[in-house]
Amino acid sequence: MKNKKGNINLIVGLVFGVASLIIGVIIAFVIVSTLTNANLLTSGRTTTTVTNETKAWLNTSANPYTLAQVAANRMTYTITSIYDNSSTAYDTLVPAANYTVSAAGVLTTTSGAYLNQSDVSVSYTYVTKANEEYSSSLLTGNFTSGIDNVSGKIPTVLLVAAIVLILSILALLVGAWQKMRMGQGGI
Repeated sequence: MKNKKGNINLIVGLVFGVASLIIGVIIAFVIVSTLTNANLLTSGRTTTTVTNETKAWLNTSANPYTLAQVAANRMTYTITSIYDNSSTAYDTLVPAANYTVSAAGVLTTTSGAYLNQSDVSVSYTYVTKANEEYSSSLLTGNFTSGIDNVSGKIPTVLLVAAIVLILSILALLVGAWQKMRMGQGGI
């Protein structure tokens, strides 16, 4: 059986362990977010132009067209031109007000005049992140999801710590009760 000092050390150790874990995670978040937001790795970005990507279409968000050059390490898709190649309006420039492109490279129409155009040619540019920047963004995402996984376990860890704390208090009380019993002597 542990003495009173051993039980208190256990409680203090649990409290400091949880506090240290929380402080360490906060410091890690500050460092990672500061380095990520400093844009130190953006100098290796490249801009690529795609001219007349064929077999594209314009439709609503129910059936959008995803640009062929979409990839995880690419961003900032900008449409430079779209030509309608249908039989009714061969090689007609589609006005920019009639379409949108999302950050994920998904092309949709915003106009009924070009609602179901099944044959358009799309020209656009996109920016490719450098390998270092892309790896850093993946690391940040993995770090965040890892923290989410660990934080999901914190209630379990705290429950175990609370059970250990209660058992320690019960052990202290049983020890004090036995000392009182022994100190009474027989009648």
